Amino acid sequence: MNNPVLLLLVVVVLVVVAGGLWFASRRRKSAEIREQFGPEYDRTVREYGATGPAERALIERTERVQQLHVRALSEERSSQYAAEWHTVQSRFVDDPQAAIGEADHLVTEVMQARGYPMGDFEQRAADVSVDHPHVVENYRAAHAIANRTRTGEAATEDLRQAMVHYRALFAELIDARQPATSEAR
Repeated sequence: MNNPVLLLLVVVVLVVVAGGLWFASRRRKSAEIREQFGPEYDRTVREYGATGPAERALIERTERVQQLHVRALSEERSSQYAAEWHTVQSRFVDDPQAAIGEADHLVTEVMQARGYPMGDFEQRAADVSVDHPHVVENYRAAHAIANRTRTGEAATEDLRQAMVHYRALFAELIDARQPATSEAR
């Protein structure tokens, strides 16, 4: 290859092919992260303002949770928690504010039993988002309502919605195949 133009053309073609492969690989990785995290992906991109930093944060979450040794509950323990949930949910009619506090506590207890660390709320939500990306937003919404309940700012409809949100996450945490049948009213 003594022809400099031909050599330059080969180098340009190789650079373009390598760039195309890198770009395709990057798009595939982004698609995998988006699929894994679902709505949490979009929320994180909004939070970080760009896909690159958001994807790095989501990858870091995944790596962190892999180190936690999160485990499924035994069938017996899952059934015990389901019975406790039924009790909490039945209290909603008579004392919705207390029931929301109990639901928040029970969800936290189940998370701890599964192996999630009990740091600050945002870290718990981030950890849960790795395995339960479709209901972590329910957790955030329910927790926000529970906080408003403590200050007396939550209306009855808010409390009902919080119970529905907690139930969605709770059902996944105890590995229930179907959520509890009776809805908070």
